Amino acid sequence: MTSTKTGRAYRVVIIKGDGIGPELVDATLEVMDAVQRKLGTFTLALDFHEGGAAAYRKYGYNLSKQSLEAIRSADACMKGPVGLPDVRLPDGTEAGSLGGVLRNGLDAYANVRPIRLLPGVEAPLKLKPGDIDYVVVRENTEGLYLSRGKGIGNEDAMADTLLMTRKGVERVCRYAFELARKRHGAPADGKQRVTCVDKSNVLASFAFFRRIFDEVGEHYPDIERQYLYADAATQALVMRPQRLDVLVMENFLGDILSDLGGATVGGIGLCPSGNIGDKYAYFEPIHGSAPDIAGQDKASPISQVLSMAMLLDHIGERRAGDMVWDAVSRALETGAMRINNMGQPEGSTKKAAKAIATAVA
Repeated sequence: MTSTKTGRAYRVVIIKGDGIGPELVDATLEVMDAVQRKLGTFTLALDFHEGGAAAYRKYGYNLSKQSLEAIRSADACMKGPVGLPDVRLPDGTEAGSLGGVLRNGLDAYANVRPIRLLPGVEAPLKLKPGDIDYVVVRENTEGLYLSRGKGIGNEDAMADTLLMTRKGVERVCRYAFELARKRHGAPADGKQRVTCVDKSNVLASFAFFRRIFDEVGEHYPDIERQYLYADAATQALVMRPQRLDVLVMENFLGDILSDLGGATVGGIGLCPSGNIGDKYAYFEPIHGSAPDIAGQDKASPISQVLSMAMLLDHIGERRAGDMVWDAVSRALETGAMRINNMGQPEGSTKKAAKAIATAVA
């Protein structure tokens, strides 16, 4: 961040991505312009870079070393969804995915996924806005996904290794407890709590995770500790989400359970995320690139817009971030923006972006 005569200035790397990514990013930048004009206290200097499946097709890599260095030197990065199902590496995995490149390259060890029921959304659960408001903190650099591209086997068997280290578990648990201190607690009782989700009854690696969770938790006597096995957690996300505040878990579990949480609030098209480390961070929707509707102006921009809200909060512009959340809620509550049962905005992506930008106040 730098200071100018007109206020604070930040450099943000933008990767538009694949499929619906460019449409979502353009919609988000429209909302961002409205926030900057409204406040007049900061500016974002945008630095656009290519990344994803289209970049792989074009150059033979999904993100250049120069782009990675640009992200490291920026205040933050926002990317659209990346990847296309037909662009794959020799081992069969998607070539456009940037998860391994960015999460490990930036040591962004905490994947932070807010799950919040917004007004005006037809969610499958019989709950009202405010009843679901928790955050999944997913360890982002270890766990089962550390085996990405490293599976060992042959035509008859294949093995992927799940690895957790003390350093990795300690820091993601510490992040979860610190986050709980900043929140207002679970909707049901207002208690600030962190829930450890694992399979410590079956696997030694998860027992290791729980043991370190407790060691870290001892330093946060003001925060309640709770424990759920992963299978029990799937039930809790549906039957009693009001009692959840912050949940912390291994990489693979976090990937799956956060999508279940997204389904309970109307779909993952409403869910943002941040990938945050001690030095670097980038922000993105939790869903994919939806190539089947790319270029059709049908995709919901909400997840991308709210990812920008998280970015603003991360760089210290919390008021601006809150304004974005409020604008999305206001547009939905007033009916200026409606989301159908397919998770798509009525009208178009562009119409939805305009509704959110107009609701900035």
